[in-house]
Amino acid sequence: QVHLVESGGGLVQAGGSLRLSCAASGGTFTSARMGWFRQAPGKEREFVATISWSGSSTYYADYAKGRFTISRDNAKNTMYLQMNSLKPEDTAVYYCARSQDSGATYPTTSERRYGYWGQGTQVTVSS
Repeated sequence: QVHLVESGGGLVQAGGSLRLSCAASGGTFTSARMGWFRQAPGKEREFVATISWSGSSTYYADYAKGRFTISRDNAKNTMYLQMNSLKPEDTAVYYCARSQDSGATYPTTSERRYGYWGQGTQVTVSS
């Protein structure tokens, strides 16, 4: 049973930084693509970033490029999202997700690529 737990969210002023963590247990973390998504109040959940199983390949939503960095430590079964230069519009619940075999035909930016989700961590950026 795959279990994902996010941490590191909180309240930060605009321009500040946060590092989110996603600890995984169960399943085979080291062979799975991982991703971050977020959902702001009243909005659909949206893609943030994704990382390949080895960490050698990453991809970001346009709004995240240059400000966010996704990484993983397979020895610790943990994925990270370093967020810098945060803006009030980054306020959302951030979710980590692990890919599923049945989702392999979907783009890495699609929620359907991912079959396992954490409970989310709240990030609030004040102006």
